[in-house]
Amino acid sequence: MELVRLSGSDRPRVIGYLTLGTNDLPRAIEFYDALLAELGATRSFDDERMAGWGRNPEETLFSVITPFDEQPATVGNGVMIALNVENPDSVEKVYRKALALGATDEGHPHDRGSSMGFYGGYFRDLDGNKLVAYCLGYKPDADN
Repeated sequence: MELVRLSGSDRPRVIGYLTLGTNDLPRAIEFYDALLAELGATRSFDDERMAGWGRNPEETLFSVITPFDEQPATVGNGVMIALNVENPDSVEKVYRKALALGATDEGHPHDRGSSMGFYGGYFRDLDGNKLVAYCLGYKPDADN
């Protein structure tokens, strides 16, 4: 069997895709269509059980799915998806968009005090999954 690569790389990505469980796929699709558009991602597929978004085939795919075992989707304790954005203004924009779409606050955007200059805003989606919009390289005195 020959392996066909979608990118020019001779090595696969470390993470090819991520899935979050949902108990209401149409509601999750509406939420993530609007939220991930803020990052330039579009829905690349959907079917009766799942949907996925991305910017191009070379990047990690983000998806939501109804569990295969037909049991309710539950939130993993300690599980979080990090949405990498360009700058603190983008963190604020994605965070506000998520809350406007019905997400709940898990920590307003601010400098997290790390040596990497981590600036992030945390929220839970409509199914209770935890996400963060973040950027690295933030320097508080650069805003003055």
